[in-house]
Amino acid sequence: MNHTLPAKPLWHKIRPYCWVLFLVVVYVWAFNGLQFEGIQSTAKSVSLSILDGFLHSDWSFVYDPAGEDLLSGLLDTLIISILGTFISAFLCIPFAFWAASNMSRRRPVSGTGKFSLSVIRVFPEMIVAILFIKAVGPGSFAGVLALGIHSIGMLAKLFSETIESIDTGPSEALTAAGASRLQILWFAVLPQVIPQFLSYSLYRFEINIRSATTLGLVGAGGIGTPLIFALNMRNWNRVGVILLGIIILVILTDLISGWIRKRIV
Repeated sequence: MNHTLPAKPLWHKIRPYCWVLFLVVVYVWAFNGLQFEGIQSTAKSVSLSILDGFLHSDWSFVYDPAGEDLLSGLLDTLIISILGTFISAFLCIPFAFWAASNMSRRRPVSGTGKFSLSVIRVFPEMIVAILFIKAVGPGSFAGVLALGIHSIGMLAKLFSETIESIDTGPSEALTAAGASRLQILWFAVLPQVIPQFLSYSLYRFEINIRSATTLGLVGAGGIGTPLIFALNMRNWNRVGVILLGIIILVILTDLISGWIRKRIV
């Protein structure tokens, strides 16, 4: 007895080709939107100057007793990222429980929380930093506020997803024993989510280190301030040593943070 497989619908046959055609159209449209006017005549000389700045960095800028040096800028950047992460890690916890769907009986409650976090994540750090510079003035304090407020959106989203994935067994057992909502939160929910909260906070700290290096470009403190001055003055030797310092800071931060996260989780 012959068993023949049913013929595939026409859509299943042409679907891969439709996706390929769609991607081709998107790429063509994107490249047509680019305005490329050719390479500038000074590109070669500027590129060689930048390369020479890396090879012959201004090592005298590494340390200056007056305080205007590379180490001070990197320390300022590190402090901004630590304080910004610390602020957001605490402030995002109420938002996380607000957005977690299993923490409220009414779905619109968690829906409004998720919507609020989406709104917070819309604005990049640079825009938030400019707003705080206008409010509190230029300097590190504006950078701390910018990182702290902006990080709430991402951290609270990750925290809420962690809360939604907890084991409901301990909560149900405490509920059956007559525990209050606060006791359930303290003894059943927080012990499960705190390790992941700490891991996500450290991960956000790694991101904030990178963000803090650029906030100084708009006047929010950190190593970005001397970097933009060196770029404007075309002091490539100083630009080279600043970029090398940023690279070392980011690598060390990633290594230490990764080691700590492995210990926690």
